[in-house]
Amino acid sequence: MALELPFLFGILIIILVIISSSIKIVKEYERGVIFRLGRLVGAKGPGLFFIIPIFDSMVKVDLRTVTYDVPAQEVVTRDNVTVKVNAVVYYRVVDPERAVIQVEDFHLATAQIAQTTLRSVIGQAELDELLSEREKLNKKLQKIIDEATDPWGIKVSAVEIKDVELPKEMQRAMASQAEAERNRRAMIIQADGELQASKKLAEAADVMAKSKGAMSLRLLRTITDATLENATTVVLPIPIELLEFFKSFTEEKKQKKE
Repeated sequence: MALELPFLFGILIIILVIISSSIKIVKEYERGVIFRLGRLVGAKGPGLFFIIPIFDSMVKVDLRTVTYDVPAQEVVTRDNVTVKVNAVVYYRVVDPERAVIQVEDFHLATAQIAQTTLRSVIGQAELDELLSEREKLNKKLQKIIDEATDPWGIKVSAVEIKDVELPKEMQRAMASQAEAERNRRAMIIQADGELQASKKLAEAADVMAKSKGAMSLRLLRTITDATLENATTVVLPIPIELLEFFKSFTEEKKQKKE
């Protein structure tokens, strides 16, 4: 009887170990890929289920979206400019069975595909396209990487180019170009303003020329504006009409003397 108790206790422990090893719990965002004697049985989960100890093995696969930060890649663009570009890739597992049996490490494989594709696509683009048409390149990268990882049960939802690092001399050249462009636009705007102002002045001169009293009224307005300031000297222009009056008056006096 004394020997039977330890024996029964040992059997009970073995049974508990077997039961505990056969119980598997998979979370909502996970799936358990089951293999029986090396053969694929299928993916189970989420929740609680049982497997056959010794005969069955399970690999857990996370179905949540993974954010992979692609390290900066040094690339020569199509117009022979060396740049450093990094990006971020968003992907997730949509078929856990293929993700386990088709590739050894789908995370590493996806990372390598993302790096090589980034270098390839940027190398085929020009610098202006890389700076101004980034959304187009993002979609192209997403399509290529998604097609490459599809046999592994991976879905690439988005690829975003983060930073583009230019050489110092290229940054200075682009800054000089931008400054020259701003100066050109400023000169065009200034010239356009002067043109519009000259047209308005010409129209005003035509109106004043048609009215004899318009110039006199303008002179009186100028005198009023000048006297509002604390000025010690006021210079008054002599209207052309007044000079013509003096000229005609002088000529009449000469004619009378003759």
